[in-house]
Amino acid sequence: MGEGGSLPTMDLMRSEPMQLARIIIPMESAHRTISYLGDLGLFQFKDLNPGKSPFQRTFATQIKRCGEMARKLRFFRDQMMKAGLLASSWPSYSSDFGLDELEVKLGDLESELTEMNANTEKLQRAYNELLEYKLVLQKASEFFHHAQSSATSQQREYGDRLVEGSMDSPLLLEQEMTTDISKQIKLGFVSGLVPRDKSMAFERILFRATRGNVFLKQDVVQEPVCDPVQGEKVEKNVFIVFYSGERAKNKVLKICDAFGANRYPFTDDIGKRQQTITEVSGKLSELKTTIDVGILHWSSVVQSIANQYDQWNSLVRKEKSIYHTLNTLSFDVTKKCLVAEGWCPVFATSQIQKALQKATIDSNSQVGAILEILHTKESPPTYFRTNKFTSAFQEIVDAYGVAKYREANPGLYTIVTFPFLFAVMFGDWGHGICLFLATLFLIIREKKYSSQKLGDIMEMAFGGRYVIIMMSIFSIYTGFIYNEFFSMPFELFGQSAYDCRDPSCKDATTIGLIKVRETYPFGVDPVWHGTRSELPFLNSLKMKMSILLGVAQMNLGIILSYYNAKFFKNDLNIWYQFIPQMIFLNSLFGYLSLLIIVKWCTGSQADLYHILIYMFLSPMDDLGENQLFWGQKYLQILLLLSALVAVPWMLIPKPLLLKKQHEERHQGQAYALVHSLDENVESEMDDKSHGGHEEFEFSEVMVHQLIHTIEFVLGSVSNTASYLRLWALSLAHSELSSVFYEKVLLLAYGFNSVVILIIGIIVFVFATVGVLLVMETLSAFLHALRLHWVEFQNKFYEGDGYKFDPFSFAFVGEEDD
Repeated sequence: MGEGGSLPTMDLMRSEPMQLARIIIPMESAHRTISYLGDLGLFQFKDLNPGKSPFQRTFATQIKRCGEMARKLRFFRDQMMKAGLLASSWPSYSSDFGLDELEVKLGDLESELTEMNANTEKLQRAYNELLEYKLVLQKASEFFHHAQSSATSQQREYGDRLVEGSMDSPLLLEQEMTTDISKQIKLGFVSGLVPRDKSMAFERILFRATRGNVFLKQDVVQEPVCDPVQGEKVEKNVFIVFYSGERAKNKVLKICDAFGANRYPFTDDIGKRQQTITEVSGKLSELKTTIDVGILHWSSVVQSIANQYDQWNSLVRKEKSIYHTLNTLSFDVTKKCLVAEGWCPVFATSQIQKALQKATIDSNSQVGAILEILHTKESPPTYFRTNKFTSAFQEIVDAYGVAKYREANPGLYTIVTFPFLFAVMFGDWGHGICLFLATLFLIIREKKYSSQKLGDIMEMAFGGRYVIIMMSIFSIYTGFIYNEFFSMPFELFGQSAYDCRDPSCKDATTIGLIKVRETYPFGVDPVWHGTRSELPFLNSLKMKMSILLGVAQMNLGIILSYYNAKFFKNDLNIWYQFIPQMIFLNSLFGYLSLLIIVKWCTGSQADLYHILIYMFLSPMDDLGENQLFWGQKYLQILLLLSALVAVPWMLIPKPLLLKKQHEERHQGQAYALVHSLDENVESEMDDKSHGGHEEFEFSEVMVHQLIHTIEFVLGSVSNTASYLRLWALSLAHSELSSVFYEKVLLLAYGFNSVVILIIGIIVFVFATVGVLLVMETLSAFLHALRLHWVEFQNKFYEGDGYKFDPFSFAFVGEEDD
């Protein structure tokens, strides 16, 4: 944003004066000029090629190159995440990389990493296959060894029985043993591994497909095995299937393929089996060494990329944004210069000129860039210079609508009024301190958190940390006024002004209290808390206070409409909008505010409801005991007549005067000096392009003014009533706090049990944090937001502008993310 000393004092009342500028840039210095303007961040470029698609623009090829490099960088980021590395912020030794050199280097690194990944994948697959093969050899060897030992023992047993001539010996045993080996049926077998979750279905399908003419043996592998195909850890079983015949073999092989079973060759020769196991173990050891060396080399390459990743990524993003901006520029007639148009603040003119001169010198251009200020009737963008404290308050206003160029900015007043109205609803200095400490923690660690990605809720709380800390400070202030600390009163500013007449009056009523000291100096007297008349007294106080605050803020809004009209030199809005609105609002609710203050000062028992109602129903009747001051009746009649006069004053004159001005303007335009003919034609074309010279529809203007008048008259009543939410929310917060204190903490304390007391404290803490510090904070925030958007801003704020969106490298990373 430039040097702090060269910038004028920040002014939030109105947006910065803007100007439309044209820059003529020689081709040889165009890239560097845009780069320096991006560093400055104070120029919003207009697209001078709106009819061209992205592929038809001049620098589409360069953008495509940058996009390809961004793809390679995303690939590198995935590899870094795979390696568990973070981009290093260390300064890199290769800081002078150009785009062409970087493109070549990124291409070489991508090819190298891709080849290394492919080789590692092949080696890892071979390693996993050999690992499975070794498991199959070991488990299947156990099958055969167990089967052979079992068969040998059976033969020995049957041989002994045959010698003894036992009657229990099988009749065919002798025939089986004397049969020629060549005539015996040989069984084939298939071995491998099958996923454990499919093993039962695998066995069932084998049995059904072969009609039970197979023998399946399975054994569980204790540890999960890395599958060669999927590359993931899978729980598997080793199986061996014995079959007879070629047809059965084909069926078994097809079923194995269908169930994703990995088949491995196996021999029943013990010597060959041992030799195969030895060979597989040797190959596994070699592959493991090769894979480890490859991974070590891969890690070193990825680490070198991580050390320079941030710099490369920043360079590619900057270059891409520069070429996107260059695509919005147009060529001049000679095709040797680029022409840029855009908006910039008036104070930034000298800084932009310095950037253009620096770009000309650094690019060794013989012709410098030319900055030209243009005159236009187009509405400029709105730009408020904010800091980290005021930006959150400005965002609250911008969420409703961006201010029209140079109109009064509610954000300036929101810095004070928003947290204050929140605090009126949240007044408790105990809760305020908790909120203050939590927000202070975020502010102290803002450097750390600003560079991290937080959750959605945490991100919102961190972004509005300065709003929340202002809300907490004002809550502590209003808590002192309400004299509430977690609903408990304290005599912080002295002793109570009242005392009991006798010991029995304390729990009965406040009628027994007598004033024995000076009035309590600040806030509500602590003696009111816990008495029968506490609720009626605080209700009356907070309700009247809400009306006073509401009328004051609505008057501020109308006064700001006067400053808007004066700034834009709109006398009609001053005479036929501001004045009648002030008269109408203050004739009714300004008068009500006056009655409240007079009643407080005099201690009168007058009924304000009765006074206001009968001011309309029976204005000529005597007030009787409700009279607060001399001449009140005649003042009420005068104010009532003023309010009645203010309505047609707002409604009728303004449309008639607008029609008269329109007719005079068009009548005067029929005559012009000869030498200004070309200028008139040009301005006429410009006006038409921006919606000028439209026909004046008196009926539409009249209807619009009628709607505006009705809205203000009815809104004055509804908006004043809307401010009573300050009273309602404050009462709800106070009563909830009192319930948690009395029904949880005091109740637990009354049991005289340490366990119950600890449980009560835990429940009280969670209820206070969850309900009062989270839900009530959000509720009061939303109600304060509504009061500003609807009741305050609709008196003067149009909010139909658009934000100043300069080309700045500071926002390039945020947009891409």
